[in-house]
Amino acid sequence: MLKKSLFSIALMCVLPAYANQTLIHAGELLYSADKAPLKRQTIVIEDNKIVAIESGFKKVSDEQTLVDLSTGFVMPGLMDMHVHLQFEIGPHNDVDKVKVSPELMAMRSVHYAKKTLEAGFTTVRDLGSDPQHIYALRDAINKGWVQGPRIIAAGGVAITGGHLDSSGVHHELLDLYAKKTTCDGPFDCRRATRHAIKYGADWIKVAATGGVLTDRATGTGQQMGSDELDEVVNAANTMGRKVAAHAHQEDGIIAALNAGVASIEHGSYAGEKAYQLFNKTGAYLVPTLLAGETVVEMATNSDFMSPAIKKKAIRVGNDMKGNFYNAYKAGVNIAYGTDSGVSKHGTNAREALLMVESGMPTQQVLKSATINSAKLLGLENQLGTIEAGKLADIIATDSSPLDNINALMSVSFVMRDGKVIKQ
Repeated sequence: MLKKSLFSIALMCVLPAYANQTLIHAGELLYSADKAPLKRQTIVIEDNKIVAIESGFKKVSDEQTLVDLSTGFVMPGLMDMHVHLQFEIGPHNDVDKVKVSPELMAMRSVHYAKKTLEAGFTTVRDLGSDPQHIYALRDAINKGWVQGPRIIAAGGVAITGGHLDSSGVHHELLDLYAKKTTCDGPFDCRRATRHAIKYGADWIKVAATGGVLTDRATGTGQQMGSDELDEVVNAANTMGRKVAAHAHQEDGIIAALNAGVASIEHGSYAGEKAYQLFNKTGAYLVPTLLAGETVVEMATNSDFMSPAIKKKAIRVGNDMKGNFYNAYKAGVNIAYGTDSGVSKHGTNAREALLMVESGMPTQQVLKSATINSAKLLGLENQLGTIEAGKLADIIATDSSPLDNINALMSVSFVMRDGKVIKQ
């Protein structure tokens, strides 16, 4: 035992004191999106964590690694609370369902994940992918086998015939695509929730209302019953999971908030009653303005959408920005989310442009993509700001997005979990 202790002490003396340290010289540092940026700062990183932030550009020893961002704008890694890493909407989706193998779909997901990470989004919440493959991608990224953002993966719970259930294909294929987490009635929805968690869901996603891309003319009002929503949330919460609810119309938004969901996705037609409930419960709105913008572009400029989808796309997509601003002015908590997969992966920063265009101040937009998103995930002690003790998820742009939000479209440096991904 004594020999082992002496050997350990000797080894510590031989190894350089700073062997695992990286220093970042940041010309301008937005260490927290609710504070003013600082000039000429040094971020000290050891392994995958930030250990210190020091004023000025500190001298780098021979054993330390320098990342020179002395002319850049440095900030925490961005977070997208609504992505679908397994697909992109387009004219060939129906063909892909029968021609793209599960294995190839998994490879495509790796490609989309890398594009997302290189765009500066170091953490995402995936709200609707094939469970078997998205959980494998999540775990492979965590193990360092492939490059991608940190994935918080949701399992979907859908009612028969509602949004998230299969649509738009032949009856035999509808049966083939049926999921074991499709449910009817409160107790069956409780079972479906537990099933999703059993197989690896970090979160649960439900569709409280109809959806734009469901290929049925069933509207965007409430579809999942309030008793079903109650059971999903209760079952999820008792097993340590939160629930995100897709919801467009106010009736479904109110039902989901009353059930206790943590976030509302889209929230296209929220009104005063919904705003009051948001503020009472502390739930977050994830606006996905980019999805609205994208489906309007597709409905206007292409012919692959069915009449049922096209009609909903034009109506909802055109209404989203104005209603989002009303929610922001009402004091609703906002977390950043794009619905990428509807839009193209790697263009996630376009959401920020649309939020600013809709009237949200730039610094509040950056807060929604960092601090607020970390709080929604319950990871605020690890992510969302650049502080000692937190994970080293750091990005940089050549100019300040506070001066021009378009700077986010050209992220020049990405570090995730202490590893340089893009420089």
